[in-house]
Amino acid sequence: MKIAVDTSGGEFAPHEIVKGAIKAAQEYNADIILVGKKSLLHVLAGRHLNKLNISIVNASQTIGFHEHPVEALRKKTRSSIAIGIKLLKEGKASAFVSAGNTGAVLAAAFFGLGKIEGVERPALVSVIKLVPQSPVLMIDAGANADCRPSHLVQFARLANIYAQHILGIKSPKIGLLSNGEEEAKGNRLTKETHQLLKEQADLNFIGNVEGHDLSTRAADVIVTDGFTGNIVLKTVEGLGDSLLKMRQIGHAFNSAYHLRGRALLADVGLGSLVKGMDYREYGGACLLGVKGNVIVSHGRSQAVAIKNAIGLASRTAEQDICRLIAEAHNG
Repeated sequence: MKIAVDTSGGEFAPHEIVKGAIKAAQEYNADIILVGKKSLLHVLAGRHLNKLNISIVNASQTIGFHEHPVEALRKKTRSSIAIGIKLLKEGKASAFVSAGNTGAVLAAAFFGLGKIEGVERPALVSVIKLVPQSPVLMIDAGANADCRPSHLVQFARLANIYAQHILGIKSPKIGLLSNGEEEAKGNRLTKETHQLLKEQADLNFIGNVEGHDLSTRAADVIVTDGFTGNIVLKTVEGLGDSLLKMRQIGHAFNSAYHLRGRALLADVGLGSLVKGMDYREYGGACLLGVKGNVIVSHGRSQAVAIKNAIGLASRTAEQDICRLIAEAHNG
């Protein structure tokens, strides 16, 4: 099993990406393919090439965050994203990890790998862990801004498979994100999706859940459209960033606790909460429904996040999630 890693994508590329890949190779004993500018990667990782299972594939072009995804892919056929997806398609890699232009990664996966037969819309599933040892999956985390009820039902099925095999939950509780628990609450999309999910005998649908249920573990899987899901995800990430600013937290509570930084967070019981809200802990979101294992990492990912993203990619590939999804959608 080899994991291809985009070393050109992300605010801290390539140095932090390479550092994370090296840590993953050491910790997970994973075979890593670094995709990026070969000459630079030899400088950054050269001394590890013989000691660890790390190889380099040259990609002379980079797609920036502000470039139009489809146009950039058309013009930059030698970009790290295009070549990483190509390695996946050709079976030379078991998974691909990128912290680069999310739209370009999604477009490259859609067009380069294709959808699994029976899947209408591939979707991003993200791990959110606000409660220690109790992660929640949220789908869609940003791949589809406009959805139909049938799409959300299929998202629930995709995440159901992922929760069973990645989180080890036999019968995941599935909740539909709405503005109230009552069946009549929500917009047209939510109401119609609720009725469809009620009819799915093979899914453990528990009804509507609200935003605060992200921290109560009311559901193992929370289903929503990509527009809403991405806002929720970025809100959680933003709050996590704020809590990680130790000096500000310490100043706010100093009069009561006379503590600062991590000592303060531990004393008021926020240590595990901050860790769970830190996107570095879960590494990235998995794109479900395409013919390949693709992990989309945060654009500001540094070494720890990339290492964890590679770990997530390894588990996803080991569980053969693509095959399981194909079997579920095609009998």
